[in-house]
Amino acid sequence: MSHSGNSESHKKSLTHLDSQGQVRMVDVSSKPVMLRKATARGVIKMSPRTVEMVCGGVVPKGNVLETARIAAIQAAKRTGDWIPLCHPLPIQGCDVHFSPDRDRGSIAIEATAIIQARTGVEMEALTAVSAAALTIYDMCKAVDKDMEIGEIRLTSKTKTPV
Repeated sequence: MSHSGNSESHKKSLTHLDSQGQVRMVDVSSKPVMLRKATARGVIKMSPRTVEMVCGGVVPKGNVLETARIAAIQAAKRTGDWIPLCHPLPIQGCDVHFSPDRDRGSIAIEATAIIQARTGVEMEALTAVSAAALTIYDMCKAVDKDMEIGEIRLTSKTKTPV
């Protein structure tokens, strides 16, 4: 999408704006129900020692990755409450995986959300990754003051007829 500054053409390309430029929730009622799947990824960087503590289960606040997995699933289910124009969706599945890298001092997070609906689940996957990263940060902040959350992005989305 071009950021040329032409606000009139910009308004036409943004579905959350009506013809007068006012915010609206997109009407998806005429779209067909499809099986939709979206995957997002992100990374939380930390010291190699902190990664080792997380993997060894010795962080004082408890099991970091399982707590982050639960937070991710809960966040995916509540995305419509967090993002103002996002449709509230009863997601039908959410898988969350972690890939710790002790050498690089990071934990990669991947979340996949699945639904049969008229609209996609990209925001749910992105929200799941964000919540997992924030939970890891919260649980490890007492032992690592220099953590950094980043690289959160949508990596894939699909839709197929049901």
